[in-house]
Amino acid sequence: MQRKHWLICALPVLWLALPALAQAQGIPMVNVSGGPKGTQYSLTLQLLALMTSLTLLPSFLLMMTSFVRIIIVLSILRQALGTGQTPPNTVLVGLALFLSLFIMSPVLQDLYTNAITPYMNNNLAFDKALAAAQDPLRGFMLKQTREDDIQLFMQMANNKEALTTAQVPFATLVPAFITSELKSAFTIGFLIYIPFVVIDLIVSSVLMSMGMMMLSPMMISMPFKLMLFVLVDGWSLILGSLASSFVV
Repeated sequence: MQRKHWLICALPVLWLALPALAQAQGIPMVNVSGGPKGTQYSLTLQLLALMTSLTLLPSFLLMMTSFVRIIIVLSILRQALGTGQTPPNTVLVGLALFLSLFIMSPVLQDLYTNAITPYMNNNLAFDKALAAAQDPLRGFMLKQTREDDIQLFMQMANNKEALTTAQVPFATLVPAFITSELKSAFTIGFLIYIPFVVIDLIVSSVLMSMGMMMLSPMMISMPFKLMLFVLVDGWSLILGSLASSFVV
């Protein structure tokens, strides 16, 4: 118990002593230098930027790729089937993740070739590599975003300088892209929901006509919906339609 208390008291002291220890070892905490290749940052600052980007990676994955549309459509499909938590959330998220990687593979390849590889080979500065990494993502998001949504957020930002879509600020393009993805996801979900609603209505009408009002229509209609979904090869249709709905 005393040892644990000693460790708890020593942690803040070690945390405060880290900069001094790093300086004593000759490791620059922040070192920014200019050169013919542009602005160069020290390794410590690069590691800090890398750790920060890793914490923001889930937000980038959700908001700047095809993940949002796919996971919403799959969630609506599960609700339309009436299967409760089957497939579970982990399966849906994993399926949406790998389908997003499949759809975004040309964009990621372009980003790796034009931004990451030159930066790793010290042929491109960090700020220029970051600017080069925005171009593939910007092109992908512009192809999926409606012009009405871009104009809406441009008006909200009181920005009338952008005359073309290529001049739209990145901070304005991202929320416009998310809004368009939500619209597309709910539109696809509505079209998926209609056949299953029709089956529920037919089963409810049959049960009502037979006087079985105490019997849950969902319990009777779910096997028919599953049978219909399997017979039409529903997973292939849904995943194929989702993949083809993106313009890359």
